[in-house]
Amino acid sequence: MQLNRSRSSRGRGPRGRRALATAVFALAAAALAAGCGDPGDLRGAGSTPTAVGPTRLWPDLPPASSPLGDYGTADTEEVKGVPVPGGDLRKVNPVDIVRAQAAAHPDDYSGPSALYKETADALKNCGKKNEAKECPVLKAYYRDFTGDGKDDVVIGIRMPEEQLAIRVYAMEKGHLTQIMGTSDAVLGIELAGRDLVLRAVSDIPGYEYRTAWSWDRHQRAMLPTRDEFLRSSDAPRPKGGRSPLPQPTEGPRLEGPSPGARPSSEESVDGGDSGGTGDSADSSGSGGSTGEGS
Repeated sequence: MQLNRSRSSRGRGPRGRRALATAVFALAAAALAAGCGDPGDLRGAGSTPTAVGPTRLWPDLPPASSPLGDYGTADTEEVKGVPVPGGDLRKVNPVDIVRAQAAAHPDDYSGPSALYKETADALKNCGKKNEAKECPVLKAYYRDFTGDGKDDVVIGIRMPEEQLAIRVYAMEKGHLTQIMGTSDAVLGIELAGRDLVLRAVSDIPGYEYRTAWSWDRHQRAMLPTRDEFLRSSDAPRPKGGRSPLPQPTEGPRLEGPSPGARPSSEESVDGGDSGGTGDSADSSGSGGSTGEGS
């Protein structure tokens, strides 16, 4: 019996193959056309908003000619009486540096080189067996802040009322010189590249002050070049909390300005063993907490 193959074989000839190819091409073209609307394609964002520059308020107000006070931010001081063998600060006991400055300023209780009397008196405990608790001078850290290729030294000094004094010393023209000094209620201190970053407690719960101190070649000192007030997850609530707000009393409402916030002034340096020379931070780190032990 011979089957009729006319219907089944019609689509397999040259003409049928051309028709099939045409259909496939049409489907592919339709798919490409549909793909043009894919969310991943470039789309116009509309017109660009007009840039608005800062507006100066009270343009006729004369600018101030001097600061409210001299806080000694750029003050430096040569430390006398402390030998530095070969100009290498790693060979100097940090306690000797603090003692020399305390002896040079016995009556100073403010400023970048000053100490509380209790702190100065406690220096006699440094070098004893129990110095870890009794000596106020913490271990030293090292970093080249000035860019001269030599390590400078960072010294921390415990002060009353949970304050920490932070001082940086460098060799300037062959002389041991204090190039930075400050004190605060510290959350932590970090070395970030050639910056010293100080994190301090704020009087507002959940926030902290963060100040980066950097070397300034014009002043030949480390200056607070970046000052921030930031939200912080690990900032503690100040002891005693904030004072309760007064209850409103009946009477006319007076409109006035709101009280402002306090103006704000990578290896971590969070305390450690007291006295002597300690871990070192190299000068190649950048960003974040950096440094290796000596």
